[in-house]
This record gives sequence, structure tokens and C-alpha cells, in this order.
Amino acid sequence: MGIIVQKFGGSSVANVERMKRVAGIIASNHAQGNQIVVVVSAMGDSTDDLLELASQITSNPSPREIDMLLTTGEQVSISLLTMALHSLGIPAISLTGWQAGITTESIHGKARVKNIENRRIIDELKQGKVVIVAGFQGISKEGEITTLGRGGSDTSAVSLAAAIEADLCEIYTDVEGVYTSDPRVVKNAQKLNEISYDEMLELANLGAVVLHPRAVENAKNHNVRLVVRSSFINKEGTIIKEEKEMESVKVVTGVAHDLDVARVQVIDLDNELGTLSNLFKTLANHSINVDMIVTSDYYADKINVSFSISNKDLKETLQILENNSSTNTKIKFDQNLAKVSIVGAGMISNPGVAAEMFHILSKAGIPIRMVSTSEIKVSCLVPSEQALEAVMVLHESFHLEGSLVNK
Repeated sequence: MGIIVQKFGGSSVANVERMKRVAGIIASNHAQGNQIVVVVSAMGDSTDDLLELASQITSNPSPREIDMLLTTGEQVSISLLTMALHSLGIPAISLTGWQAGITTESIHGKARVKNIENRRIIDELKQGKVVIVAGFQGISKEGEITTLGRGGSDTSAVSLAAAIEADLCEIYTDVEGVYTSDPRVVKNAQKLNEISYDEMLELANLGAVVLHPRAVENAKNHNVRLVVRSSFINKEGTIIKEEKEMESVKVVTGVAHDLDVARVQVIDLDNELGTLSNLFKTLANHSINVDMIVTSDYYADKINVSFSISNKDLKETLQILENNSSTNTKIKFDQNLAKVSIVGAGMISNPGVAAEMFHILSKAGIPIRMVSTSEIKVSCLVPSEQALEAVMVLHESFHLEGSLVNK
């Protein structure tokens, strides 16, 4: 018996039938004597539907009103799921993010969790209730409703698990766990028994959509025991923890890809101390997340810089650069690129992995536009039309189709 946080994504509660199935999973865990906190996303594609409604009203909606609109999706889910539990005779109560005590930064659209006052949740658990919390949302110190960005329900779940010192946080989704690559792209991708926080964080940042990066970061920082599993099939999932078993450490654990990438080039910047600092500080102040960075100073007084960002941030980034650049600076961008990455803790003690990746891509006729590395990952920007080919050839060449899986 213990405290368990369970998160169910939009596909898991997409309709009434699936909602009832989720209620059955929760009821089964509750019957075992566990105290259950459930975090729920909006049903199916309802978030996209709400955004489409907003676009029919205006092409430039207020970020505050978008947050006000989108948070209604999760409120529909929590109320219906609570009713489903009541119909099974399970005492339950639904709470919005702010009722659950989740306070965030004063940023609309991609706020970060600042604090969770857990008193209300603990009190409800002591009364024997299952607590159903709306994911993806919180409230700022100014009393404004905020959202955590796409995938933010994962972050809500892990943050709540840390705040109430839960024994386990289960992320239920439409796949059986974490795979060596996207099984929709690589047919022989294999489910991993376990993966380290660091490897999962890299994969999540690099395009693996099974978990939100901030959720993994929170789990690592607060040592939250985390499992990813399917809400449709009753099988063991993937355990995410601090370190893997010694014999399970491979050089490469997985291959990830991200098609939502743009490259921006800023040409003829003044080559002075503080130029790069000022450029990227300005972008950071607007919450623009920059990934790969390459610089070159072909003249003594000028410097060029290229960097990659998410496509969704391109319009805002270009506007920021135009507002903060001199008249001699030129700005170019390319949206026909994708990021392909290999990740593995074994890279730390195995030199030459990057060279092998470059060789594999070269042999396949796939050009590399930019490169970024860390101790446990290598990422390459490649032409978007060749991205999936790159994923498949890397998965095969690093022999990821066989070991470290649940049979």
C-alpha cells in the first residue's frame, strides 16, 4: 500500500468508453489499499479543437485568454472521470490545478511550476477519496490561470508526486513504454525494460514524445520513481530511474528525431565581447529555447551565428532579432531541416561514436547541416525529407533491434 500518482493522457480518455476503462484501472489500484492521485489531460484532440475555435475568432488571440480557453479541456476530463468513479462506488473528487495548490510563473502558454501547496490533496486522501487533478494548468501569484505548455500534464503529475512524496508515479499513454525509437517509424523498435533519467531526458528533449522533458527533469531532481506504461494493455512498462543495471548499459540506447526544427542564421554581427551573450540572453528573456549553436568569424570585426529552434518559435524569434539587430545584420532561416539524434550512457566511455554516426549517414547519402553533442548524445540536422531514413539506418547500424527488451 502507498501513495500512487497516475497520469492519463488525452488518447487514454478520448471517449466515454476509454474514460470508463481508465476508471477501472484506478478502481483496481484503489481496491489494493493505495491512495491515488490522478492527473488527466483533455480528451482526445479537444485542445486542438479549442485552438481551432480561437483561430476562427482572431489570428492574434491574447495569451491570457488562450490559457483561459484551453484549461476548460482538462476540467471536462476531471469531472467526467470523477463521475465514472462515483458510478463504480469509488469516493473521488475533482480539482483544477489551482484548487490542487499548483502555483506557477507569471507566463502564459509555457509557465513552469513554482510551488505546490499539498494540504488540500493530503486532506482529501485522508478521507479515502481518489483525487482527480486537471493537468497542464496552475495559477500565478497574481491569481491568473496559466498553462504549462504542450505535454504539461506529465509535468503536473511528476510535480505532484514530488510534492506529496508519492511512492510511484505512473504515466499511462497509448504505447507500452519507452522504445529504442519511434515504433511508428522503425517497425522493429524494441521496448526498453528500463532507462536512466539522463538518457530519457535527452530523448525527450530530442523529439521522443512519450514523456515531456520537464517531467523527466523534475523526476530526476526529486528522485521520483517513474514508470511509463499503456492504458490499453496490461503489461509491464518502462522504469525510469537513476542508473540502469550494469549489464544493460549499451553504447547507444535509442534514436530520436524531431521534425519541428528551424535553423536561423544571423550574419554580420559585430564581433565584440558580449555580442553572443546579449543575443541569446534576449532570446532567453522571451522564453525561446535554443538548441544547436555554431559560430564563425570570417572577418576580424564580424561574426556569423547559426542556431536551431522549434518551428513554433520561428515567427517570434525572427521578430525579436529584427527588433534587436543593427541595419547591417542579415537574418536567414531554413525550415526544411530535421534533427536526428542517438542517445546512450555508454558513449561516455566509448570514443568514436560520433564519427561512426557521421560515417553511417554519409554512407547513406544523408548530408549533415549542423552537429551538437553532449556526453551521452549526438544530434545532427539533416534535410527533413531524409530524416526518417536517417532514423532507420542509425537504428539498424547500432543494432538496437534486439536486446534490453521485455519479451
